[in-house]
Amino acid sequence: MFNDFYAKDTSKKVRAIKRAQGQAGEHLTKPPYGYIVSPTDKKQWIVDEEAAAVVKRIFDLCIGGKGPAQIAKILKADNVLIAKAYYAKKKGKALPDSPYDWRDSTIVGILERMDYCGHTVNFKSYSKSHKLKKRIPTTKEQQAIFYNTHEAIVEDAVFERVQELRANKRRPTKAERQALFSGLVYCADCGSKLHFVTCKSFNGSQDHYRCAKYKSNTGSCTAHFIREEVLKQIVWSRIFDVTALFFDDIMAFHEMMYQQRSAETEKEMKRRKREVEQARKRIAELDRIFKRIYEDDISGAIIHDRFLKLSAEYEAEQRELEEKVKANQQEVDTYEQNKSDFDSFAAIIRKYVGIKELTPAIVNEFIKKIIVHAPEKVNGKRVQKVDIVFNFVGEINFLSATQPKRQGA
Repeated sequence: MFNDFYAKDTSKKVRAIKRAQGQAGEHLTKPPYGYIVSPTDKKQWIVDEEAAAVVKRIFDLCIGGKGPAQIAKILKADNVLIAKAYYAKKKGKALPDSPYDWRDSTIVGILERMDYCGHTVNFKSYSKSHKLKKRIPTTKEQQAIFYNTHEAIVEDAVFERVQELRANKRRPTKAERQALFSGLVYCADCGSKLHFVTCKSFNGSQDHYRCAKYKSNTGSCTAHFIREEVLKQIVWSRIFDVTALFFDDIMAFHEMMYQQRSAETEKEMKRRKREVEQARKRIAELDRIFKRIYEDDISGAIIHDRFLKLSAEYEAEQRELEEKVKANQQEVDTYEQNKSDFDSFAAIIRKYVGIKELTPAIVNEFIKKIIVHAPEKVNGKRVQKVDIVFNFVGEINFLSATQPKRQGA
């Protein structure tokens, strides 16, 4: 019993120390693959260039449309050492068996680790007791994130795009043809995804996308059928139009993006900023008022029942103001982020100057969402509207981008 009490007490003290270190932004774990401990500061991580190059490659392959299992096969085929073998080689030790045997679970762990953006994420798991070794994952709300604590290997925009792509997993087809737009195409009417349809008897030009809620006219939605070859032409044309406008007059392009956000939105954000500032001043004032009435209660200047009533009213007002500040500040932060997104989109345009054909990497970096409308008959011809939502900037509404694209029946 004494030994158990001692172990429990020690565990409690260690947890308290780790909790304090974690809340102060210190690293609670060893550096992940791609980082090493700084020789001059044991609390700091620095980039391990050789391993970091592999991490960057893994993220680039994911942006290029490869899944974890495919990435693992590529690294294995290229004889890239797994983390355990890499560390053994650096220490001059013998390599383990199967030094190139990358696992898809390892790839997933790297792709989902926010630390590679230069941020520290603490309290990602916990154990119920000092007697149990099993670690239980925490929710995002329970985690503590400290931004820009060490050098980043992967840009925030790349990391976020990878998470979006991971949320829309691509399944291999029996025809061994990978859908270029899988996970990106949505129905304009019901909001469902358009599934990629192919088979071995198709020659490629017959591959198409079809609404998930359409089942030979027995589903709850219409077909919203569109061939992949046609969709490739539409997307390539739209990217070409955007790129041409950007390089023709970058200032006009920037002004167009600003106007699409509208002057009304700008006014709304300024109003929200003022409300946030006023609410914060009132919260600080309530703290001072509460302190005064507390002192009056202690000194007997006011009766205790009066103090309880006033304190309850002030606390309720303060909670309401704090919720308001939180909501408004979130809207303002999102708007400010959108203003800086123009530079990120401009960087993508410059990266892919003069593209001749679409690749998964180009599609995933440019396109966030494709919305396919039901086809219509116009003057006896099949016309189908397709909306393109770009990463960072959303829909771009200019003349050449708003003309409906025609597709053969």
